[in-house]
Amino acid sequence: PFVIVCNHQASLDLMGMVEVIPERCVPIAKRELLYLGTVGWACWLSGTIFIDRHRRDAAIEVISHAASTMRRENVR
Repeated sequence: PFVIVCNHQASLDLMGMVEVIPERCVPIAKRELLYLGTVGWACWLSGTIFIDRHRRDAAIEVISHAASTMRRENVR
């Protein structure tokens, strides 16, 4: 298992990241991206897990649930 951290500067960077990210990878993104029109829809349809950075406890709970599911289903 590994973690890839992407600090993109523009929405076009997302297309480049899609080429680099390995298969069976679980993307996690800030919830604000969900409201970026087409980008948000594409992220949601691709299975991105969104976290609310303003609600720390909820974000930790979402990440913990995702981690246990990832271990159970053997995904990165």
